[in-house]
Amino acid sequence: MNVLLIGSGGREHALAWKLSQSPILERLLIAPGNPGTDQIGHNISILVNDFAALVDLGRREQIDLVVVGPDNPLADGIVDHFLDAGIHAFGPTAAAAQLEGSKSFAKELMAEAGVPTAEAHAFDDPMAAAAFARESGKPWVVKADGLALGKGVIVADDLDTTLAAIATLSTIPAGKRLLLEERLHGPELSLLALCDGRTLLPLPVARDHKRLRDGDAGPNTGGMGAFAPVDSVDSDLADMIVADMMQPVVDVMEARGIPFQGSLYAGIILTDDGPRILEFNARFGDPEAQVVLPLVEGDFLAALLACAEGRLTPDMLRPRPGYAVCVVLAAANYPGAPRRGDVISGIEDLNANDLIVFHAGTSISAEGLVTAGGRVLGVTGLGATLQAARDRAYAAVEQIEFTDKQYRTDIAAIAL
Repeated sequence: MNVLLIGSGGREHALAWKLSQSPILERLLIAPGNPGTDQIGHNISILVNDFAALVDLGRREQIDLVVVGPDNPLADGIVDHFLDAGIHAFGPTAAAAQLEGSKSFAKELMAEAGVPTAEAHAFDDPMAAAAFARESGKPWVVKADGLALGKGVIVADDLDTTLAAIATLSTIPAGKRLLLEERLHGPELSLLALCDGRTLLPLPVARDHKRLRDGDAGPNTGGMGAFAPVDSVDSDLADMIVADMMQPVVDVMEARGIPFQGSLYAGIILTDDGPRILEFNARFGDPEAQVVLPLVEGDFLAALLACAEGRLTPDMLRPRPGYAVCVVLAAANYPGAPRRGDVISGIEDLNANDLIVFHAGTSISAEGLVTAGGRVLGVTGLGATLQAARDRAYAAVEQIEFTDKQYRTDIAAIAL
């Protein structure tokens, strides 16, 4: 099979790494890719939003399956363009991608499906949102309704912070509509499942770390690390989440005529009153993909093709024994305006087994490998125990150097 992978981050490097293991893969093209994906397949310099050029590439290179990584192209309808051209694509249509692209749409679907989630109120006017918050007299989680690169949520601890969050998020494009959501308490987890529009195939449960600094301090980010599986989530709880909280949404979407096909990502919080859905995403998580994909056995490419063709079965993939821990190395100034061009060293000296370094924000310059984005690398360690996987990841983190690198030292510590 000839496969075209869309995207250029750490998630896409992880997807390329996993796809390359399939016995049915003939050629793997990545657009635009990064230095890591170029070691696995062939990078093509086409931006993810140039749909016409990507479709033309798909036709010219006789692509059998397109795999879309990032959220924005999905929301903008990239899958629709490929389907119109007669090319199979793994990922939801624009209509189905609203599940992530509009938080108010997702809340509406969850209400219709009877899925437990946090109380939420939507506002198209930030002044009305602020007035509601003042009248309530309590803090709220403030969310931009649209896509905001993982930075459209502010968890407020008091009313003043809620009002400041409303003012901040209402100024970004994704914040034309705002949601004020009840703040829930408890451990969070991520459950990703492949979906062909009807059938769900769940992957190992993961937990990510969103905030920049140790102890969940500092600003929210796209994700500073993750680990999987989560031992505190037994198979009964995971099965219940899939059956009672994810499948009903899939069923409602099919009934509405907008079947969800792709990777369905449920962000879940375990409250004292039971699990609640915090949000749905319409693609693989980042950095969750960097810990989940190494823990899956079976022909991953065949499973994605089955999703695109509507013939997925739950036995196509199975969990691999062991654990994975990913530590993200971020550039100076992230999550603000990250500094670019700092030389990266030490990767070439890493030769340990059960270690994968996924490129995210990197590029090649005259000086060699340099930083080129906020989250630069995802260092994933594998092991028979969570401690062993964690030790392997952090040993590698210490060997990789670039100026003012940022990383958390407590990834997965909560589970130990």
